[in-house]
Amino acid sequence: MNPAGATELQLGFLQKHLPKDLLDKFQICTSVPHKIPLSKDKINILWQKMAPDQPHFQEFFKDPEKIKQYDYYIFNSHWNYEQFRKTFSLPEHLCTVIKNGIPDIKKRDPEPKREKIRLIYHPTPWRGLSVLLGAMQLVNNPNIVLDVYSSTKVYGNEFKETNDHIYQDLYDQCEKLPNVNYIGYKTNDYILENLHTYDAFVYPNIWEETSCVSAIEALACGLYVATTDNGALYETCSEFPIYIPMDKDWKNLARQFAAVIDQIPEQLNEVGCHNHLKFQQKFFNHFYNWKVISGHWDGFLKGVIANARPK
Repeated sequence: MNPAGATELQLGFLQKHLPKDLLDKFQICTSVPHKIPLSKDKINILWQKMAPDQPHFQEFFKDPEKIKQYDYYIFNSHWNYEQFRKTFSLPEHLCTVIKNGIPDIKKRDPEPKREKIRLIYHPTPWRGLSVLLGAMQLVNNPNIVLDVYSSTKVYGNEFKETNDHIYQDLYDQCEKLPNVNYIGYKTNDYILENLHTYDAFVYPNIWEETSCVSAIEALACGLYVATTDNGALYETCSEFPIYIPMDKDWKNLARQFAAVIDQIPEQLNEVGCHNHLKFQQKFFNHFYNWKVISGHWDGFLKGVIANARPK
């Protein structure tokens, strides 16, 4: 299996929604400089989704001459752009922000009739699974259950074989907890097909997100979302989730999330919450849908062509 993380999925959506004859005028490299060769005949763009602390491209971004190798830089959030701008000497007039997008998503019924409140966690394990499992041990309500799809396989079989064993203790812990089901890796298509059957996406993020497609999908589906205010999450999720301040004391963070999780059933029964989730669905299905995001790309790329100088 090849990598199928957010970067690969977003590139696939871009190729699906924009005309091939337009994209053929550009060489778009994602995140890692020179991951694909620079083109002598096309306009070179680096579509940056990683944070600036990644060790494997420090040398590139610290060299002003190497930075000039790309004609434009596109960032997946203003937060990420600001981090790069403060860390490296990027040419600001060649940088822009275009947010990540999502396809059409099945919407959750705001008033489902089911006995159990179903939570989902599908990001990679290092982003907060350990804190969430700590929280689930403190949850008092017996009618709350968590399904965990977390795995390193999303980055391909080779990455999984090298790294998945590091998190085996977490997977084992999932299987031992009575209110947690460990399901493991499923494709993004599977997640999107089944997301509407869940009630909440609980994400005690401890690894700085530069965007967070998983949160966008959950919010667009109409799930109740609780997360930290870490990295770009507040920009991405706006006013809609329950935010718990980032705390590097993981035990304290777990206690805070447990308290929020215990309140979810009561919250979901309130009319105000129903209205909130309906508006949330409309907001994210409009502003983050690839039908809208593709328009931002189309306008940007056509503007670049109009202002292009011959190579």
